[in-house]
Amino acid sequence: MSLTEDQLRTVAHLARLELDEADVERYSSNLNDILAMVDQLNQADTTDVSPMAHPLDMVQRLRPDAVSETDLRERFQALAPATERGLYRVPRVIE
Repeated sequence: MSLTEDQLRTVAHLARLELDEADVERYSSNLNDILAMVDQLNQADTTDVSPMAHPLDMVQRLRPDAVSETDLRERFQALAPATERGLYRVPRVIE
């Protein structure tokens, strides 16, 4: 897959990017090089490769799911200008 210079201009317009005409050829060439590399990567055989969340063989340290702080909601809400049923009330900003 490759992009023509007209396609590049269209994409730039849709993305609301200002594209200097002097740079169109260079950007087109660079993007086509990137697309060629992605196409080359897509041709790699990955049938026996399992998906990974991280490139290193690591295990995430986990902590116990235990309450570590007391519930201070009523104390904090006493300072708020307006609350209702345990929630903070704020002025409407979108009509």
